[in-house]
Amino acid sequence: MTAQKQAAVAKQEPTQSERFMAKVISEFGSNVGEVALTDFQKRLAQNYFIALDSVLKTTEEKRLKKSEKYRDSLPVTWANVNMDKLARDVVAYARIGFDPSQPNHINLVPFKNNNTSKYDIGFIEGYRGLELKAVKYGLEVPDHVTVELVYSSDYFVPIKKDANHPHEGYEFEIRNPFDRGKIVGGFYFHSFLKYPEKNKLVMMTIKEIEKRKPDHASTEFWGGQKDKWENGKKVGTETVEGWYEKMCWKTVYRAAHSDITIDSQKIDDDYRRLKQMESDFAEAEIEHEISANANRDIIDITPSGGNEGDSDKDESSTRTTTEQREMDFEIDSDDIPPIDGGGPEDW
Repeated sequence: MTAQKQAAVAKQEPTQSERFMAKVISEFGSNVGEVALTDFQKRLAQNYFIALDSVLKTTEEKRLKKSEKYRDSLPVTWANVNMDKLARDVVAYARIGFDPSQPNHINLVPFKNNNTSKYDIGFIEGYRGLELKAVKYGLEVPDHVTVELVYSSDYFVPIKKDANHPHEGYEFEIRNPFDRGKIVGGFYFHSFLKYPEKNKLVMMTIKEIEKRKPDHASTEFWGGQKDKWENGKKVGTETVEGWYEKMCWKTVYRAAHSDITIDSQKIDDDYRRLKQMESDFAEAEIEHEISANANRDIIDITPSGGNEGDSDKDESSTRTTTEQREMDFEIDSDDIPPIDGGGPEDW
């Protein structure tokens, strides 16, 4: 075959992006009939490709940086992704409206499925994603959801429904805006304009907020002590300031939208698919926990790039003697910055 013919054949080969889109379009058609994707749905599908392509590249780079002893032999590439499952999952999330290019909508985490020797993609909802799902599927969606942290210098008085008060409410005043003191708690308030008797006030102490912090929460976000490493050896600890206030607020925000009851009449195939994916991810977590505790050995990969809970931990900082926990499923998606970076206000 001449070089010219070889070039022509190569040119006809579809790109990975084109193969991904074809798979998604095929899956979309099989679910809803032969209907062309709207421009919005095409854009969402392209956003999923761009987001996952970045995640796969950075995860593969991190895999290659590990010593051979702790490195999974399966490259983290498109060729090793379970494309059939990915296409079904992307269609479900895209039809609900999750957009990986938007901060705190959805984060993608590759993890190895030992049964298929392929990488499945875990979809972890951010706090804005929880809000989107609650509004779309909620039974009684509030007109407004107020989320606030309460500091030691603030004035806060809850008003609970009783004989003298026909509906719940509160009084809240920030008396020293530039030196509010320590966080003592937080609250969220569901308000209904036409039916104020449905108003709902829920208060959380700082202890209750911190109980919701993931077991493996990143110190880069929550602050605290972390191991300090030099030349591959632990030399002590260092204090990381983190973004403690922001993470506390997000914790209350997640609770506020998780508290909106789902309407069973609104549940569709996409929602059922979403719940099945959450169940599969939870089962994978349990499987990896058992594997780690039983064998005290390497398991799968660390989600990396912009989509990991401990974003800057390298090989040395995640290794513990004979046990190497490479895949950490206990990820609060709000510990994960967007792929294009940005500051904490964008997370």
